Order: sequence, then structure tokens, then C-alpha cells
Amino acid sequence: MDAIEALLTRRSVREYTPEPVTEEQVNILLSAAMHAPSACNQQPWHFIVVDQRAQLNALAEMQPYGKMLLEAPLAIIPCGDLSLEKCPGYWAIDCSAAMENLLLAAHALGLGAVWIGVYPMEERVQDLRQLLGLPKFAAPIGIAAVGHPKNPLPTVDRFRPERIHRNTW
Repeated sequence: MDAIEALLTRRSVREYTPEPVTEEQVNILLSAAMHAPSACNQQPWHFIVVDQRAQLNALAEMQPYGKMLLEAPLAIIPCGDLSLEKCPGYWAIDCSAAMENLLLAAHALGLGAVWIGVYPMEERVQDLRQLLGLPKFAAPIGIAAVGHPKNPLPTVDRFRPERIHRNTW
């Protein structure tokens, strides 16, 4: 699958088979995430990989839109390390780029994934801090539920020419 095809056909997948994600696939996902652009090349990220069923279930119960984690064999949580910031305030943008790279890599590998929003909802951030033992300088951007899709999703054309403006609004 080439890059344009991956961009145009990626969808949020919320239903998974019980088949595990291999360690090789996890490493590819993490490598793709770590190759994201970042402000001042600060790369302010750490990643928590969750593959224990009890932890996945706990994540599903604490996140209001995380019920798919009850089926997903894997979750990856990109966290901004505020102590690594060279350009303060950009960690959320940097970690969002890392999350998008991870989602696209999952699709390219034939996996399904969905971004479960955490930041900037302070209650969700604090819940994750407590469950995962995050240090104070680590801020989770979201949770990627990852697995083998139970069913293929249709490709939808989202191109909207009426939303394009040239030079001025």
C-alpha cells in the first residue's frame, strides 16, 4: 500500500478479532510514530504499550469512548515528556503527529486502529496518570486501540472542494 492509498483509505476501526498483534508489528507501529515531525525536532514522546487483558479492560472502563478496548488486543498511549520540550507548548501537536503516524502504519500493516481522545480532558488525563503510574512530567495525548479488524470498513470519499479557499477566505 502506498502512502496516498493509506491516507485515503484509513478508517477508525472499533471491532477486532482476538488475534494478537505481533511484536514485530508493535515495533513497526512505534517506529512509525517516532518518525513523526516535531517542533524543534524535540521528539518529546514516550509510548506505553498495553497488552495485558486486565489493563485493557481497566482502560475501557475509565474512558467514556473506550469500550472497543474490551476487544482490542493492544493499546498504545503516546505521552508527551514535558521535560524534553525545547519548544514549550508544542508537545500536544508533536504527539498528535506521532499518533497519526501510528494509525497510518497500522492501516498499512492490515491492522485496524482508532484514536481514543484523552487530552485536553483533565479528568481523563488524571485517570490515565493514576492507572498507568505516569510521572508528573508525562502527559497522555490519547489511546490507540489496535487489532485485526473484525470487518472491513468501506472507503468513503471525504474530499470537499467547497472547503478549499485560495489566498483568502
